[in-house]
Amino acid sequence: MHRRTMDYVNRLSLPSLQYDLSTLRGDVLGGVTAAVVSLPVALAFGLAAGLGPAAGVYGAISVGFFAAVFGGTRSLISGPTGSMTVAMAVIVASHANNIAEAFTIVIMAGLIQILFGLLRIGRYVTYTPYSVISGFMSGVGVIIILVQTLPFLGAPVAAGGPVATLRNLPMLVEHFQGSALAIAAATLAAAVLWPNRFDRYLPATLVALAVGTLMGLLWLTATPAIGAVPTDLPSFEMPDFHFGVIVRAVEPAMVIALVGSVDTLLTALVGDSMTRTRHDPSRELLAQGIGNVFTGFIQGLPGSGATPSTVANIRAGGTTLASGVLSVGILVAMVLLLGDFVASIPNAVLAGILVKVALDTIDWRFLSRMHRVQREHMMVMLLTLGLTVFLDLVAAVAVGMIVAAVTSARQFERLEMDSVISVPLLDQSFFGTEQSKEGDSFSARVGLVSLKGTFTVASSSKLIDTIGADIRDHEVVILDFSDTVYVDDSAALVVEQLVETAVIQDTHCIVMGLSGMPARNLRALDVLKRVPPKQIVGSWDEARELAARLLSV
Repeated sequence: MHRRTMDYVNRLSLPSLQYDLSTLRGDVLGGVTAAVVSLPVALAFGLAAGLGPAAGVYGAISVGFFAAVFGGTRSLISGPTGSMTVAMAVIVASHANNIAEAFTIVIMAGLIQILFGLLRIGRYVTYTPYSVISGFMSGVGVIIILVQTLPFLGAPVAAGGPVATLRNLPMLVEHFQGSALAIAAATLAAAVLWPNRFDRYLPATLVALAVGTLMGLLWLTATPAIGAVPTDLPSFEMPDFHFGVIVRAVEPAMVIALVGSVDTLLTALVGDSMTRTRHDPSRELLAQGIGNVFTGFIQGLPGSGATPSTVANIRAGGTTLASGVLSVGILVAMVLLLGDFVASIPNAVLAGILVKVALDTIDWRFLSRMHRVQREHMMVMLLTLGLTVFLDLVAAVAVGMIVAAVTSARQFERLEMDSVISVPLLDQSFFGTEQSKEGDSFSARVGLVSLKGTFTVASSSKLIDTIGADIRDHEVVILDFSDTVYVDDSAALVVEQLVETAVIQDTHCIVMGLSGMPARNLRALDVLKRVPPKQIVGSWDEARELAARLLSV
């Protein structure tokens, strides 16, 4: 059997030789803990997205199951997340009159994620600069806090995201409820103040849920509650698959797919750091896509890798896919058995829980050190954060990546230019002659340009400006590629310009030591077409002999 197939079969085989009672105990504890953490968050995210609390739970069940069974990270727990909720809330608000079209977008997003997995695009997410990740995650946290400001104070959520929330702040004068503020504040306080050492036994979100709900049931009974929640499993609903709908769904589906993929793979990296393992990004995106496709058919909230639940699972001992499957089973039992309890949870409780999730999402570690980092990295982080909050999630990451790439290019330019050696070679030293041209003992008719290391687009413009002038000063120039490791297409075309400069100045050009990847790239672009084949040599001695013949020394 093919090796990859064997690996996959072994991964799906729970009763393997390494699976013992200790592993089972850890998976049970991890699954229970992850389910307890996921339930209140899923309820809150479903309500925040405008789909209702049941949609959040259905999404946690669907994405969580398929990601656990088919995913590439054994301890990952998937479900609704802050970034996916923010992205979905915009889609739901714009499709309020045609909710079936909104779930067509979810299904298409899942299909795009499957395509990402098949094309093995996931591995490139690890190249995302930390300043972009930090700005994106902090922006998502800020969005959640802004959007939950109104329900935190007793007013209904304003459709349209943070900008709409800011515009609707005056409505607090009419809708402010002191009871909602008291419940939300108590919920938030319970979640924040609960000692971390107890989280393994009783998660903070569950404690906060209990505290806020009891206040609403026993004391502040007039506070608006969630209301009736379905107590049975979801049924399949056929989305709208008309051609016009599919065309309109491409752009928002791409947003959901990209946000979910980035969120999942970042969570997988967190899991890797805790378990000292390596995830398979392509398989993970494939599994997430399958889960989101299924979620679209049951009208659940799309999801991705959930960092809080994953961390809780790992800390409790979950190490295999069994913990994720068990977590989903417990969520299903909660939906079937606890529907009446969920219906009485005040909206303010979920607002308090979401604010706690948002506070955990914001990258306080980077923000606290922001005054110490390089100015360019700080600007990338702030730009990404601002665009995330006030423009668009994917646009924020895209612009942040571009700005970060430009910033990094400036750093690489300095490093690459430091690896360039451009020096004259004295005739009497290079050729070993006592008398050089016209009796000048300091004559240097040969110049050496040595390109060491890697050369990319970052240093391309500087290369031609710096070396071009040196070439004009000599009758022969040796381009030394002996220590060149990599030359990208931009740098390769610069080499062509250097050769053209030598030809224009009637300077003989000798290419030395060209081999490996640099040779393949230069020849693929036909960069050396103006260099005679006899002037492409392999060693220093050959270059010296050729230069002597060209100069008739």
